[in-house]
Amino acid sequence: MNAKETLRTEMLKKRKALPFDRRFRSEVLITDRILGHQWYYSATDILVYKSCGSEVSTEEIIKDALQHGKRVYLPKVLSPENGTMEFYRITRETPLTKGYGGILEPPAENPFIYTEETAKSTLMIMPGLAYDRKRSRIGYGKGFYDRYLQEKEALHTIAIGFDCQMVNDIEEEPNDIKPKQVICL
Repeated sequence: MNAKETLRTEMLKKRKALPFDRRFRSEVLITDRILGHQWYYSATDILVYKSCGSEVSTEEIIKDALQHGKRVYLPKVLSPENGTMEFYRITRETPLTKGYGGILEPPAENPFIYTEETAKSTLMIMPGLAYDRKRSRIGYGKGFYDRYLQEKEALHTIAIGFDCQMVNDIEEEPNDIKPKQVICL
């Protein structure tokens, strides 16, 4: 097992071991930080993951965005072999089905169309397993977000996690794309 795989395993264990009250407090603080963020406030489009397992919950963020008339998009893995995913718009009524890795995904309808112009009013909220102070991020190892973000530099990106997911240093690779901000509480 290489260093990144070891770190992934360690971070997943730490995240799963968080006591409920601490997890709940952190999720409330993270959600408040996102909902109060200038990028969120000015965004018309929100690209956000559908939380599962021990990830920071995104339910309140999704609910608030839909309530305030923002367009909300969830990721859908198109090809696990090629590591490709796209984001598709959802509404309160959109049926989600289990997709790659058992994650709830939207139907492949109404994709997010990236342009330099749409990026100015778009916020992406990213999951991850580990982060460092330089904004380096370790995801789940398939590179879906790194591939998606190639040539989309103008997007406002915030990665979220619990404070136990912060580490001193993450070895960067050439294909790694850092989020613009990291919020770990």
